[in-house]
Amino acid sequence: MSLILLTNDDGIEAEGLKCLGEHLRGLADILVIAPDRERSAVSHGLTIDKSLTLKNILPNHYILDGTPADCVIYALKKVANPLPDLVISGINHGANLADDIMYSGTVAAAREASKHGIPSLAVSQAYDDKPIRFKEGAEFIRSLVQMLLLQNKANSSVCLNINIPVREIKGVKITRQGCSMHFPHYNYMDGQPDREFGAERADPQNKSEITLDLQAIQSNYISITPLQRDQTDYAAARSLVREAARIFQGFRFPGFGLIG
Repeated sequence: MSLILLTNDDGIEAEGLKCLGEHLRGLADILVIAPDRERSAVSHGLTIDKSLTLKNILPNHYILDGTPADCVIYALKKVANPLPDLVISGINHGANLADDIMYSGTVAAAREASKHGIPSLAVSQAYDDKPIRFKEGAEFIRSLVQMLLLQNKANSSVCLNINIPVREIKGVKITRQGCSMHFPHYNYMDGQPDREFGAERADPQNKSEITLDLQAIQSNYISITPLQRDQTDYAAARSLVREAARIFQGFRFPGFGLIG
């Protein structure tokens, strides 16, 4: 049977993690390793100043006194045998969209798994001032996981950032990461005028025809954004290559003399 590793950044007691685990029951064996407390917005931080402690609280359920990325590394190196076929981080209490994914421990855990060659999902639920709803998102993730396992994606390092809208789901859109000047970190997506974002404001560079993650969520679609490890700005790199001789002319480096 396939093995799925679940983690998050909201801690082991988070409602979204429990809801997801319940909905995935029967699809695969489930291993849960989550932080022992709230770790939101720690990004891809790692614990390097102390030894980590793992505590078994239930069968196949563990807490670790580290970050979400720590949880994935610890699981892969010390707990999971064989390695998981899929890693899912979430369901996070609040959306992780646009520039906010830089801060997200939820997304970082999925990225860490992808770095090790394991397909991963970062799953987040947007909310407004009403009680947050995880059930619809968890049902969608169950269907998606079933498809991924059937298609044997275990040899892929794909990393998908998935955000579930507040209201009734209209459908699914493949999206790209937006870039916003301002975005509410606490994820109120209730359509209030001072919280609406147009395409120009969300993405001043207008890089692609692919729908922005922000736009999809605001239109009540599930947003799925594939993420990549390589963050190189290739346009800037090509420009620098062309201009390197002029830019660095006259620079002296010890042992190498004059660059020109």
